[in-house]
Amino acid sequence: MNIAELKLKSAAELLELAAANELENANRLRKHDLIFALLKQQAKKGEAIKGSGVLEVLPDGYGFLRSPEASYLAGTDDIYISPSQIRRFNLHTGDSIEGEVRTPKEGERYFALTRLDAVNGLPPEASKNKVLFENLTPLFPDEIMRLERDIKAEENITGRVIDIVAPIGKGQRGIIVAPPKSGKTVMMQHVAHAIASNHPDVVLIVLLIDERPEEVTDMQRTVRGEVVASTFDEPATRHVQVAEM
Repeated sequence: MNIAELKLKSAAELLELAAANELENANRLRKHDLIFALLKQQAKKGEAIKGSGVLEVLPDGYGFLRSPEASYLAGTDDIYISPSQIRRFNLHTGDSIEGEVRTPKEGERYFALTRLDAVNGLPPEASKNKVLFENLTPLFPDEIMRLERDIKAEENITGRVIDIVAPIGKGQRGIIVAPPKSGKTVMMQHVAHAIASNHPDVVLIVLLIDERPEEVTDMQRTVRGEVVASTFDEPATRHVQVAEM
């Protein structure tokens, strides 16, 4: 059973799963508590529990796997990773982790990682000698990211103009300088659609900081990728945490 898959299920689907597993009083539980009860029952049966998430290493040396669905906000269903595992596999904040977990023991509050299966999609041993992002050598991009598509929609004009005036290369950084209400968000959506369509191998992440909640919802519904957000009603420390993740 996979924790990430359970989180994506609706309340109705979880109740069906609880009924199939003969879980009592499931309809009285909140979604998180229902997921916890299902996992605990499966663990008692001896079934392996799989978990995944993005690592946040805390100042004390240990870390937690945060959920992208919650925009990496700390939650009770986060997975604990010990300092020894972090040191052994050279793990850092932002690493995508997959592995086997166990339910909390008496006196514990969180699920704990017992076996590491993959780091950023690669075997754990491969992460031991990885180079930190800060130590990588910056180079000019040598592969263009085409944004023009074979469609007649108006948004294709955005991609064509960018390809002609300011083409984007893989690994390149850029900045949009424009006054408020000039269409920056819409243009970003057009770029995201073009990347998802023309470059399906690219992992698309949209980070929204200090935006309105309704704009975050609109981006989540229109973009085929991971949308991470910290809205304007969140404290500045939350903005920093999301950006660092």
